[in-house]
Amino acid sequence: MPVLDIPSSDVETYTAFANTLADAAKPLALSYFRTPLDIISKLDESPVTIADRTIEKQMRDMIEARFPTHGIYGEEMGVKKGDEFTWVLDPIDGTKSFITGFPLFGTLISLTYREAPFCGLIDVPATGERWHARPGQTLFAGKPSVTSGCEGFSEARFYTTSPDMFKGSEVEAYEMLSRAARLRRFGGDCYIYGLLASGHCDLVLETGLQPYDYMALVPVVEGAGGCITDWQGKPLSIHSTGQVLASATPTLHEAALKLIA
Repeated sequence: MPVLDIPSSDVETYTAFANTLADAAKPLALSYFRTPLDIISKLDESPVTIADRTIEKQMRDMIEARFPTHGIYGEEMGVKKGDEFTWVLDPIDGTKSFITGFPLFGTLISLTYREAPFCGLIDVPATGERWHARPGQTLFAGKPSVTSGCEGFSEARFYTTSPDMFKGSEVEAYEMLSRAARLRRFGGDCYIYGLLASGHCDLVLETGLQPYDYMALVPVVEGAGGCITDWQGKPLSIHSTGQVLASATPTLHEAALKLIA
């Protein structure tokens, strides 16, 4: 793994800085939450607000001041090329939730090294919850976060943000996996991956995601003992298609991959 080339002291520095970014983003997000907002439709028809842009600009300014050689890949302001490190930012993951007053939106921050994410963070401003991960460990409320250990569909709890995201042949895969699980629930965007990392659900299937939607999720899920890949079982990268499967255990993940293949 490329991460092995990074001194542990540097990993600590980057993880701490990711938390600093989230600390700066949180009050900005809350200052706009449940207030009248100008909503603009992007080319992909997803809504963007002044809050998204304000938060991303704040984080980008902080990164450029602290690590001027690092690249930045943000949802709202595009890509700034840099060295082997790139920060991937989603200021408000779950913008539709945000603009409708639903509190389970989050800020996603990850740092990649040679395009592989090695530290990541899910911050949920409205609830005060945060998962942050470094190689081999995910923390929640200062304590290690661990997946449920579920290995079979008969006990699995399934989540997806919305059934509407699945199109064409993807609908069959979604129906097969969600119906095989013990129960299925909807909504939550990045929050459901935090729930998986803390052992409260066992399977997440989604599609149509962008790198800024999933790169921060990879260290969080893996650091808690779970698995997260594309639908073919390949590691997620900035070049992935946006089909994401996350599972509590390798055994459950392998079974899920076979079912949706």
